[in-house]
Amino acid sequence: MADVVIPEDRELRALLAGARTVAVVGLSPKTDRPSHEVASYLQERGVRVIPVNPAVDEVLGERAYPSLLAIPPSVQVDIVDVFRKAEEAPAIARDAVRIGARALWLQDEIVSEEAALIATEAGLDVIMGVCIQRTSERVFGKDDL
Repeated sequence: MADVVIPEDRELRALLAGARTVAVVGLSPKTDRPSHEVASYLQERGVRVIPVNPAVDEVLGERAYPSLLAIPPSVQVDIVDVFRKAEEAPAIARDAVRIGARALWLQDEIVSEEAALIATEAGLDVIMGVCIQRTSERVFGKDDL
């Protein structure tokens, strides 16, 4: 498996256009952090962002959860967007499978062949090593999603 996994643009468009809820693992309340910028971008485009961060109660007006497994089962998570170290990605991938996510997205410089294999074998789409915001801007244009 390569260091970066990026499906074709038509697949990315379909995945992103169909994503109504994105769980952002490692979402920081600090506005200068990439996770906060990306989550804000998604929210501004009508995507519900679910913060996953055990150190905070709320980010961007949404209740934060300590883990993916703590998100209520009634919430359908479409994409699990990961801002954590690559070593943590396999466990996150297992949890993404358990909650029924459609895709696992590992952000810039986060590469885990093990996590990609776990998710792929369970039928999840995998995008690895690229930013969801820049990818969205590239395939849809800067103002759309």
